[in-house]
Amino acid sequence: MVEKDEQTKAIECEALIHLKWMREAMLMAEEALAHSEVPVGCVFVREHGVIARARNRTNELRNASRHAELEAIDCILADKELTPESARYPLEDTVLYVTVEPCIMCASALRQLGIKEVFYGCENDKFGGCGSVLGVNESVRHPVHPSYPATGGYLREEAIMILRRFYVTENTNAPVPKQKSTRVLKTEIPPKIQT
Repeated sequence: MVEKDEQTKAIECEALIHLKWMREAMLMAEEALAHSEVPVGCVFVREHGVIARARNRTNELRNASRHAELEAIDCILADKELTPESARYPLEDTVLYVTVEPCIMCASALRQLGIKEVFYGCENDKFGGCGSVLGVNESVRHPVHPSYPATGGYLREEAIMILRRFYVTENTNAPVPKQKSTRVLKTEIPPKIQT
């Protein structure tokens, strides 16, 4: 049996770490689903530990800006130990794990706060701010705020399925709820399209 080289071992170890944190984000997505929210969850990691975790609360708070990422950011910014007042980029040593690609609004906020890196589950084909719709994280030039890498595909199938579970149910918080009693949960997931 051929022994794996050190680089391969390091890559595999890093992938396991990313999966560990993405599972934590999925727990928050499950919590969102249990509260009749679009099931998106996230964790912010710094120095090998979670400093904030959150889920979508848009329906609960009746505020369209209460995405999981912004909920967690508010907690980080409110904590003086996590956010020294002099920090220009308070998230520069922080990594985000989120079940769905950040939307344009969240991707922009993350860039303005100097996030180090983002890992996400599935693409956000309608509002994605890390490349699916607009590359706010990198490709859109900005004179001040640094770009950040965003990598998708971690627990992608699970992220897609939890979204589908939500979207086949009635959203009683919608202004005019659509009848969904005839919808069927699709379980086939197409492969990610490489760009």
